[in-house]
Amino acid sequence: MTKKRYKKLGIKQTIQPDWMDRVVQMLLAGMSETEIRKDLDDYLSTQKQSGGIGERGKKTYGLAIGILSSWFGREKELKKFCEKALDLAKTLPPSDWLPLHWAVISASYPFWFHVAKQVGRILNLQDKITQKQIFDRLKEQYGDRETVARNARYTVRSFVVWHTLKDTDRKGSYEKTESCIIHNPDTALLLHEAALHTVPEGKAVLGLLTNNPGFFPFQRPRLSGDYIAQNCERMDVLHYGCDDKLLQLRM
Repeated sequence: MTKKRYKKLGIKQTIQPDWMDRVVQMLLAGMSETEIRKDLDDYLSTQKQSGGIGERGKKTYGLAIGILSSWFGREKELKKFCEKALDLAKTLPPSDWLPLHWAVISASYPFWFHVAKQVGRILNLQDKITQKQIFDRLKEQYGDRETVARNARYTVRSFVVWHTLKDTDRKGSYEKTESCIIHNPDTALLLHEAALHTVPEGKAVLGLLTNNPGFFPFQRPRLSGDYIAQNCERMDVLHYGCDDKLLQLRM
């Protein structure tokens, strides 16, 4: 696997969910990567990252295209994973695409998922969180760098515009929104697989994945090891301890 993916930050601006929807709609329409990039180049030049309409320079909106390309400019090891995500998008209404976007961005930009894990861990302990709490925890993993705080800030703002967090009356403070309920087990399975793509070893214990705080916005159906083994040819399911399973990506 490409080690660079695990070290990069890359979330250099707020990403609007409708931009992600637009990319999937173009892929489902059969547009090529060149055509999609051309459309995004024109479209995003008029879209503010905070929402609304306004002119933007290519140096700014070009950063968004890099993140949106998680769906189509994928690395080799993510190709089949993203194809499965797109297959799922064909069967679901756009209103159910948010977990798919979460999975695809997490796999392509593990930093996104690691920020989500810190947010989820704090929310497991208290109702409200602050930027400082999130940044302090990320420093332990990525170091005390301004670029880490800046990328985390854009990631958290993306969580807000995706309606998975909401602002409180105190600046830099957030609280969780109502959980997005996932009924489709294959969507939950895709999120499990995405989590494996966020770590270099490509494996995790099923019980820990089930309760992974990186999935804090979602209420997911519980998946058994047997279901995963029968429905995902991209993962191996191995015995782990007495009563748990280990999921491992097939290389």
